Formats: sequence, C-alpha cells, structure tokens
Amino acid sequence: MARYTGPKTKIARKFGEAIFGDDKSFEKRNYPPGQHGNNRRRGKKSEYAIQLMEKQKAKYTYGVLERQFRNMFEKATRANGITGEVLLQLCESRLDNVVYRMGISPSRSGARQLVSHRHITVNGEILNIPSYQLKPGDVVGVREKSKSLVAIQDSLSNSSATYEWITWNNDTKQGTFVSVPGRVQIPENINEQFIVELYSK
Repeated sequence: MARYTGPKTKIARKFGEAIFGDDKSFEKRNYPPGQHGNNRRRGKKSEYAIQLMEKQKAKYTYGVLERQFRNMFEKATRANGITGEVLLQLCESRLDNVVYRMGISPSRSGARQLVSHRHITVNGEILNIPSYQLKPGDVVGVREKSKSLVAIQDSLSNSSATYEWITWNNDTKQGTFVSVPGRVQIPENINEQFIVELYSK
C-alpha cells in the first residue's frame, strides 16, 4: 500500500499551515524548513512554483500519491462540472477521508489505517480499500468487534466538528454519507484552480 511516510512537520512548515492536523512541533517552528530558517531571503515564486505547491499541498492533505492524484484529476476532467471542484469532491468522497470527517479517527492517516485493518464497514460489509469512492446514501460504520477499540472511542469523544453532508449516530457508531459536498462545504485551504492550470500545461 503506497503512502507518504516521511516527516510530516517539515512538510507542514513548507506550506506554512498544519495540513496534517494539530502539531506541537509546527506551532513552535512555523517557518519554512532548512538550514537558514527564517533568515533566508526567498525570491518571488514563479507561477509554476505556486501551482506546484498547491498540488503538493492537496496531495499531502488527502494522503494521495502522484499517480492516484493524476488519475483523479483525469476523472474530474471527464465529469460534468468545474474540474477543480470535482477533483476536491472526489478527494472528499474517499472512504478514508469520510472516516476522518466522521471523527472515527483524529487524522486521515489514522483513518486510512483503520480502513485497511478492516475495522470499517460500508453498507454493512467490511471494506478495506481507503480510496473507495462513496456514493450519497452509503452508510459507514465501525465493525461490531472494533467498537470497543480505545483509539476509536477516544477520537469520537474528542471530535466536535460537524459537516452538513455527513450524519453520525454515536450510539450505533454509524454515519451516512448524505451527499457530495459543495465547494463551500469543504474546509480545506486549497486553491484548486492552480492545480487545474498546472495539469493543463
């Protein structure tokens, strides 16, 4: 299973925001990484550099590698609607992302692990494919045997975020992917237009 396993704080510092969630190390040193840190004078970034940064930010945020991300972009290009918006909607509809949004895990990488370790069900069936694209109406839940997992219980008790396009029932440990979110409902700070421009070159 291919995924990014390198240092996360360094990546977050590169983008200037905690894209992997709460990070004490990032809060201490929220300036770009490198030997010269804050003192290094960085020239004005080129248009290409800005577009590339935005694409990398999206990839790291959703935990997707280049080939998979490119495939999603091509799928978004073929779909009806605004390509950049559809691309983010495809990212948000991934099973690991929805598990994270429901609060079952405090991070996307943790959600990905729960899915691949067979703790998550979709419509009552165990599914271990993190990139599975959910459809409106799909019911995502915690497998019966896994409901007592401390990691899941801790995450749910600390989760306070709510999203209009997802419902969650804490008693049954199940939630519904009600609809594909609109762009305004996606809280990620990503300029998808830059990604479209980069891939369209």
